Amino acid sequence: MFARFVRVAGLAATLISAAVLRAQTGCEGTPAYSPCEMRFDLPSGAGDPWEVSLIHVEFRSPHFKTFLMPGYFDGRQMVVRFAPTEGGQWVYKITSSLPGLDDKEDTFTTAASDAPGFVIPANVHHWATENKQPHLWFGDVSDRLAFLPEADFEAKLQNTVQDKFTHLRLQILGGEEDARRLFPKGRPDPSYFAELDRRIREVNKRGVVADLVLAANPGVITSLFPDRESRQRLVRYLIARYAPMNITWEGLGEFEDYPGSRALLKEIGLELKKNDPYLHPRSTNARFTSSPLLGDGWMNFVISRSTLPGDDDMGSVEHQLYPVPFVGVTTAARLWNTAMDGQYITFEGTKEFEAKNWFDFIADTRHWELEPFFDVDGGRGIALEGVEYIVYVEKPGPPVEVDIEKHNYDVSWFNPFTGQELVQKKYHGEHYTSTPPDTAHPWVLHVSREGRKEHMLRSWYFESRPLLMQELEQTLEKIPYEIVSPAAEELAPGKPVPYAVKIKRATRATRTMMYLWTGEIAGGPEGFRVLGTGASGTMQVPDVLAHSPQTGVLTVRVTAINANGKAYLLDKLYQLPQ
Repeated sequence: MFARFVRVAGLAATLISAAVLRAQTGCEGTPAYSPCEMRFDLPSGAGDPWEVSLIHVEFRSPHFKTFLMPGYFDGRQMVVRFAPTEGGQWVYKITSSLPGLDDKEDTFTTAASDAPGFVIPANVHHWATENKQPHLWFGDVSDRLAFLPEADFEAKLQNTVQDKFTHLRLQILGGEEDARRLFPKGRPDPSYFAELDRRIREVNKRGVVADLVLAANPGVITSLFPDRESRQRLVRYLIARYAPMNITWEGLGEFEDYPGSRALLKEIGLELKKNDPYLHPRSTNARFTSSPLLGDGWMNFVISRSTLPGDDDMGSVEHQLYPVPFVGVTTAARLWNTAMDGQYITFEGTKEFEAKNWFDFIADTRHWELEPFFDVDGGRGIALEGVEYIVYVEKPGPPVEVDIEKHNYDVSWFNPFTGQELVQKKYHGEHYTSTPPDTAHPWVLHVSREGRKEHMLRSWYFESRPLLMQELEQTLEKIPYEIVSPAAEELAPGKPVPYAVKIKRATRATRTMMYLWTGEIAGGPEGFRVLGTGASGTMQVPDVLAHSPQTGVLTVRVTAINANGKAYLLDKLYQLPQ
C-alpha cells in the first residue's frame, strides 16, 4: 500500500510539474515567427542572474531543427523568449540551476502563419525571407528611437510605414552617457529594456525589420564592459531579448577611427554568430565601409556610406569583389546612384517622397537578381540581362545607348521626382538608343520584357541564373594603369598628400574607370582603411594605421573596374617614418 501510494504521489507530482511548465510557457498556440515567453520565479539564493546563466531552454521543431535560447532576468522573473518558425508540436528541454527545473522536458503546439519569416542573404548580393520570397531592403534611420518620447516614437514609426520603408535602424545603448544610465551598477535597467522590447515589437507588428546597432562607437562598449567576460554577458542578454524578434545586427555606429575596434567587433560578432540560433544578418555601420572586417568570418553583409559622388567608386568596386549583399547608407540626391552601385538602401535625410518613388519602381522589378550592368553609354545601369535593364541618367544630354539581348521589350522613361512612368514604345532589337523626355532633371530608362517577368514569377526558380564572381586581375602587364603619386618620400602620418594614377594605354574599356584606394599596415591589427576614391585626389594616412604597434610598412592598394566591369588590383609599398 505504501509503495503504491508513493508511485501515485510521484505520478501526481510529475503531472503537476508538467502542468505548471505548460502554464509557464505562454507558447501554446503561438503563430509562427511571433515571440512567446516562458517565465520562472527566481528563488532567493539562486545566484546573480546577470553574472551567471541560470537557465537555457532548447526548443526542437516538428522538423527537428533546434534553437537554444538563454534566459534573462526582467527584474522580477527569469524569462526565456522564443519565436517558433513553423506550426506544429515543439519539444523543449530545460537546463537550469534553479531548483526543480533542470532536465525538465515537455511539449507545446504552435500555429502556422502567413508571416514571411526572418530576413536572410540570398542570390549572392540580395535578400530573401525564410519562406523563399524576395525581400526589398529599404531602410529608414532613427538612431535615437529607443530614447524618444512616446508621441515622437509613434509619429516616427507611422512615417516609416507610410513611406514604405521595410527596415528601421536604431541604437540600443546610444552614447556613453546613455549606456551608463541604462546599466546602473553594471546591471541592465529593467524598465528601459522592457520599453525597448515593446517598441521593437511595435516596429515588427507594422511589418518593419528592426536594424539593431549596439552602440554609437566602440568606446561605449569598452568603457562599460572592459573585459571579454562582461561583453559576453551583454551579448547573451541581447540575444535572449531580441533574437526571437525580426531584427538584424548592425554592430556599431562607426569603428574606423578607434584602435582595437576590429578585434572588438570580431569578438562580439563571433558571439552573435555562435549563439544567435536564428542567425540574423550581421554587419556594422561605418564611416566609409565595413568591408575591412569581412575576412574575420562573422559578417555576412556589408554596410557602406554612399552620400558623396566619389562613393560610387567605392560601392561599385567593392560589389565586384565580395559575394555578400551590400546596403548603402544614402540620401535622396544619391538614392539612384547607390542602387546602380548594386546596393540596397538605408535612407538618411529628407525628401522621403522621392525615396518612396524609388521603392515603388524597384518593387516592380526582379530586384533580387539585378546586378550592375556596364554595356551602356550616357548613364549607369543594373540589369538581369535578357529580361530587364534599368539605366539611371543623372545628367540628361546625349542619347542613351544600351546593348541588350535581342528580344521584344517594353520601353519607358520614369520620372524619379514625380513617380510617373511615361510609356514610349515597344522595341525589338539588341542596341537601344533614346533621349530622355527633357533635360530638367534626372530620368530612369526602363527596358523590360514584362511578359517574361510574369512567366518567370510563375514557373522559374527564385534565382533564374547563377552569378559568377570574377577574379581580380593582378598581372602587372595586364593592368592598364599605374600609380604615379604619392612618391615614397611624401607619405607621412598627419600629412595630406596628393594621389593619382595614370592610364598606360587608352582603350574603349578604359574610357571610364572607377578606383578605390585603400591602405593597410603589414601585419597590423586593424586591417585596411579607405584612403580615397577616383583617379586623383588628396589622402592622409589615418591615425589608427599610423600609430599601429607593427612595423611602419604601409601597403597602398588601388583596386579598379573598367567600363566593362573588369576588376584590377595594383599595390605599392611605402615605408612610414618612425
